[in-house]
Amino acid sequence: MTLIKPLTFSGDRCVIIGEVAQAHDGSLGQAHAFIDAIADAGCDAVKFQTHIADAESSPGEPWRVKFSQQDETRFDYWKRMEFTESQWLGLKDHAVERGLAFISSPFSTEAVELLIRIGVSAWKIASGEVSTPGLLERMQETQLPVLLSTGMSPIEEIDLAVAQIKKISLPLVVMQCTSIYPTPSSKLGLNVISEFREKYDCPVGLSDHSGTTHAGIAAATYGISALEVHVTLSQDAFGPDVPVSLTPDRLKSLVEGVRFVEDAIASPVDKNELANELAPMREIFNKSLFAKRKISAEELITESDIAIKKPGSGIPAARLNEFVGKMAKHDIAEGSLLKEEDFK
Repeated sequence: MTLIKPLTFSGDRCVIIGEVAQAHDGSLGQAHAFIDAIADAGCDAVKFQTHIADAESSPGEPWRVKFSQQDETRFDYWKRMEFTESQWLGLKDHAVERGLAFISSPFSTEAVELLIRIGVSAWKIASGEVSTPGLLERMQETQLPVLLSTGMSPIEEIDLAVAQIKKISLPLVVMQCTSIYPTPSSKLGLNVISEFREKYDCPVGLSDHSGTTHAGIAAATYGISALEVHVTLSQDAFGPDVPVSLTPDRLKSLVEGVRFVEDAIASPVDKNELANELAPMREIFNKSLFAKRKISAEELITESDIAIKKPGSGIPAARLNEFVGKMAKHDIAEGSLLKEEDFK
């Protein structure tokens, strides 16, 4: 196995993963372009899917959506999505050079073996692959963390998968996910993030298919450990995932938003300390008591004698009633800022 630093997951800093999936459409050049775009956006990791058609599919596999005009069958499509082992190694090396962790979802034990040879930083298990014989057992030997998708799974199925992964002692991140493309806000299930954390006592994350920056930023307020979003180089690109994907500029905005939220959560504010810090600002924007007219010594002050104006460097306007009915100690010029010593 090629040695590579495994990813670590905590609630302090979310690992943001740019998901390429099949958006490269079988083009190695496009796959490399995605790595650069995801790195430039500030993500922590890039994720692909490793398909080996002969190992995972058959000519009779049905299409979920018949989107490809050049592939007669789904099997033909998977075949066209394949890269050679040396090409996968080149993609991994490129990712590492750009400071990205390299992840790919395997869809067969043969794909697991290939990825073990080239080196990955974590495993992402698609919800339909947990029960594939030998998959988890082979992953166990790597001791790499597992990102578990829950897109189509009821709780009972997730319970079994989590128990299976915990049984073989692999670090686990349970990902809230909704397999609706694109996912509307009402189906994101942000509440499930906290439920998963409490129920499974492990890091949790969001695998987002909303096609927006909003979902990931909102999820960051829940202290997620991982966020996975699909990426497209253009909204005019070909492929079934384009409507649920972020362009590089929106991906960068998402990363900035998540980091902003994390910094805000990690920086609790003492309101009194903050008010003291902003005292000079208060003097500028608050208001004070001023003499509305010339006031003679020994005169009793009425409310109509006092004006309320900026700046707030004198007697605060909120103390107006304290000085109504008091006697002027000396002559006070019209328009002057009133002071405590002006009154008896």
